[in-house]
Amino acid sequence: MQETPHPPHGGLTHFDAEGQAHMVDVANKAHTHRVAVAEGRIRMEPATLELIRSGSAKKGDVLGIARIAGIQGAKHTAELIPLCHPIALTRVAVEFELEAAAPVVICRATAECTGQTGVEMEALTACSVALLTIYDMCKAVDRGMTLEAVRLLEKRGGKSGHFVAN
Repeated sequence: MQETPHPPHGGLTHFDAEGQAHMVDVANKAHTHRVAVAEGRIRMEPATLELIRSGSAKKGDVLGIARIAGIQGAKHTAELIPLCHPIALTRVAVEFELEAAAPVVICRATAECTGQTGVEMEALTACSVALLTIYDMCKAVDRGMTLEAVRLLEKRGGKSGHFVAN
C-alpha cells in the first residue's frame, strides 16, 4: 500500500488511509539529534516526603531506585507502547526535586538519540515509570499518593522542529 503524502484522519499519523492502525514509516526521515524533556509529579503526605528526603524508607533509597527504573522504562518504551519504534537511545537522565510546601516530588526525564524519530514517548515513559516506582516504594505508608501533570516540556530535532510547553 502506498503512503499518502499527508496523514489522513485529522493528522493522526498512526492510521493509514483506510483508518487502520499502523507503525509510521520513518525510512525517509533524516537522522538528526533529538531531545525530549518530560515532567510529572507525585503528591503525598508531608511525612512520606520526609521519609524520602531522609533516606529512611523501609525499601531503601527511593529516588535512586526510581531513577534507575525511569531509565529502564525509557529503554523499554517500544515494548510498552504498541506503535513506538525501538530507538537506540544515546542518553537518558532522570532528576528529582522535592517541594516540602506542596508536598510533592517533581520528576524531570530527558531522553536523547540520533535517529529518524523523536524520543518524546521515551521521556514520558521514563517520567511515568519513575513516579510509579516512588508510589510502589512508599505505598505501605501512603496509599493516597497521586501522580499528576505528566507532560512533555520540550522537544528538539526532526522535521517538526522545536517545541516548548507553555
